[in-house]
Amino acid sequence: MTDLIRSACLTHYPEVARSVGLDPQAMLRKARLPIACLSHQNMRIAVTGVRRLLEASALAAGVDEFGLRMAERGGLSNLGPVALIIRDQPTVGSALDALSRYIHIHHEGMRLAIEPHGDTVIVTLFLRGGRPRAPRQSIEMAIGTVYSVINSLFGGGWRPLEVHLMNPPPRNRAYYRKFFNCDVAFNSEIDAILLPARDLERTIPTAHPLIARYVESRVDEFDAQHNSWDGKVAQLVRMLLPGGDCSIDRVARHLACNRRTVHRRLADCGTTFSEVLDAQRADLFMHLIKDPSRSLAEISVMIGFSAQSAMSRWFRGRFGCSISEWRNDPRERVLAAVGRW
Repeated sequence: MTDLIRSACLTHYPEVARSVGLDPQAMLRKARLPIACLSHQNMRIAVTGVRRLLEASALAAGVDEFGLRMAERGGLSNLGPVALIIRDQPTVGSALDALSRYIHIHHEGMRLAIEPHGDTVIVTLFLRGGRPRAPRQSIEMAIGTVYSVINSLFGGGWRPLEVHLMNPPPRNRAYYRKFFNCDVAFNSEIDAILLPARDLERTIPTAHPLIARYVESRVDEFDAQHNSWDGKVAQLVRMLLPGGDCSIDRVARHLACNRRTVHRRLADCGTTFSEVLDAQRADLFMHLIKDPSRSLAEISVMIGFSAQSAMSRWFRGRFGCSISEWRNDPRERVLAAVGRW
């Protein structure tokens, strides 16, 4: 199954790319990533596409530390719902544990192992899907993000014991030393951050553990709902509908596969692309129609129709009545709300 990552990982890509003389939109097209991912933080995009983008950008700019430059501007703020859980943990140790348990919600192919060794704790990074391992920029952006998250929990100025990278030494070692605020060992056997065990006991003054537990329960529900293939397709459909191009081919491009794979995976889930599209269109319509300030013409565009007349035909075919009849009959709205459709 294709690993996906939240497009929030590219939030700062345009500024980083421009800072090294690159055209961000041209680079995204080269990596076969949708331009819209720069403005929709919760869009799911293929990890392989992000890896292509980072490697191509580093090569074109001649900047070995491109991934670290991305991590320098990102960190906790880019992790979405995972950040909400982490920041309200009582200690740095519990925050790191939460990061390791929930990081897959942000990046499906990323895992962290937290292992105590006497007075030292080793946080080891694993990225799935490498040949034989993930490329340099992806690894360094990921481990740089982990460092930035821990540093933010300390309020800045935190210093790990060491950072280990399996990559060979870059041309600009000084950048790495300055970024991590410690010695960096290259050609290592692991990609990891080493920190004093006592750092895990550090309390987080702004923590709200009750809020963290509530957010965890909601995130667990979200994770269970979207972990299946049909859930991933449904989420993409919901994101792409307002743009007017929600074809199966475009969804397949986001998932780094072809339309046959999408059809086959959805069949395994007992559904079809048309059924997923129709269900998401109906759900979005029911949400938008509650806003009296929205015209039907505007709603038709937002649920992927080129004309209001096309939406009207779709609505009658699905609900068995016109939109005006539905609006004037409270029984129809109740039936729709309880799931008749």
